[in-house]
Amino acid sequence: MGATAATMNQADTAVWVSPVNPWVIALTVTLATFMEVLDTSIANVALPHIAGSLSAGQDESTWVLTSYLVSNAIVLPLSGWLSSIMGRKRFYMSCVALFTISSALCGFALNLPMLIVFRILQGAGGGGLQPSEQAILADTFAPAKRGMAFAVYGIAVVMAPAIGPTLGGWITDNFSWRWIFFVNIPVGAISLLLTSRLIQDPPYLKKRKLSETHIDYIGLGLVALGLGTLQVILDKGQRDDWFDSNFILSLSVICAASLIFVIFWEWRHKDPIIDLHLFRERTFATANFLMFMLGFALLGSTLLLPLFMQTLLGYTAERSGLALMPGGFTIMIAMPIVGFLLSRYSPRYLMLFGLCMLSFSLFHMTSFDLGVDFKTVMMARVYQAMGLAFLFVPINTTAYSSLPRDKNNAASGLMNLARNIGGSVGISFVTTMLARRAQVHQVQLVEKINPANPQLQSTLKGMTSTFAGGGYGPGAALQHAYAMLAANVERQATMLAYIDNFWLLGVVIACLIPCVFMIKKVKPGGEIVAH
Repeated sequence: MGATAATMNQADTAVWVSPVNPWVIALTVTLATFMEVLDTSIANVALPHIAGSLSAGQDESTWVLTSYLVSNAIVLPLSGWLSSIMGRKRFYMSCVALFTISSALCGFALNLPMLIVFRILQGAGGGGLQPSEQAILADTFAPAKRGMAFAVYGIAVVMAPAIGPTLGGWITDNFSWRWIFFVNIPVGAISLLLTSRLIQDPPYLKKRKLSETHIDYIGLGLVALGLGTLQVILDKGQRDDWFDSNFILSLSVICAASLIFVIFWEWRHKDPIIDLHLFRERTFATANFLMFMLGFALLGSTLLLPLFMQTLLGYTAERSGLALMPGGFTIMIAMPIVGFLLSRYSPRYLMLFGLCMLSFSLFHMTSFDLGVDFKTVMMARVYQAMGLAFLFVPINTTAYSSLPRDKNNAASGLMNLARNIGGSVGISFVTTMLARRAQVHQVQLVEKINPANPQLQSTLKGMTSTFAGGGYGPGAALQHAYAMLAANVERQATMLAYIDNFWLLGVVIACLIPCVFMIKKVKPGGEIVAH
């Protein structure tokens, strides 16, 4: 199968070559990628402003994020099927137009229900962008040059969530939360103009007539229900205390039943919405799993580091952004280097280095404490960024190397779904573990506090004297001293919880190393080695 697929890829390349310079096409589609990925994180920091402006509660305002993620997750795996009906270029341009128009509508929303509806439309448009873009790159570039193409694309995908919160905070503070949506309008307009003039569908992508297509309504409904409920569970689980909430428990039952049934249904269906048969190819299945874990580590750690710096180290949002910035520059420099190395070395070697570097960076973060300096945090992020760069490009390259070109649309939808769901699982995992482990460590630290300990008594006496010198009475000064002691215990417990998170993430990534050897050997340039 692997040798046959590689032969088909070579034959396809010989038959059709885009008349436009492929690098111009890569930059064109990367423009929309950056806009869409940025929007998944840029709204996070603006939530309090949105809630206040639209007279909504904090819990209600989180649906601004959840609604986008739900519709995005539903459209991702359907993008290949929709492309085959509409034509890929037309589907891609429709997604860019929908995303741009709904962004403008989000900026003009008068109340929270209107904003949520427009965010659903925005998520639906955004969900079709990344799969279409990856499929366009896979078709435009020959296998030997795909590494560099995915490197350019990867810069946008990995950079956007890193700078999103900082950019969103700056826009919100200096202008208005509405401008985090308005900035998409010119980018979307430029993307539409360039796409209409430069991009065309290859001849082997034959558009199916809707009248001749048997629409799998049951599969469509099950996919929407299963992925939609899964995204709500992951987004709301920690806030509602997971299975102690009847709402989360009910959604979990619905989600599990839908996803299990859709697997059996789509596997047997003659014209499935999602082509699950692609997972028969071992290399593609392994690449999807690694992409899931890459999303898990990327978004999980991207959430942890700024939170750690702002809540425990007292950094401002701007200063925490500055600590993460060198990591972004590292990715920008490393991605093209990785793309070049893929033409010289097997993707396996690059992935092994990436996993080792990513695991090392997470273990390095376990040495953090409440007195860690700016440079140490910054360098830990640089090490992590290096590992991510050596994973994203090789994983994408190997995923397409084992498939014929006419499967690129379906494959790209599944790859992007894996990364997005992995990111949602990673965020839910680290936030839940952070809260639970902080509670555990707080109980353990309190148990070790002995009121008769001379050192404790001396510390309390010193703090009481300080507060008394500030004008507090003896009773109030002692209460403030105990409150400060409790706050210190809580900070120490939270610090230990962060270390637990970093340690567990490092172990999980290290355990992925054997998965690399499940991928079929790929020659430099993307061709699978025949056995």
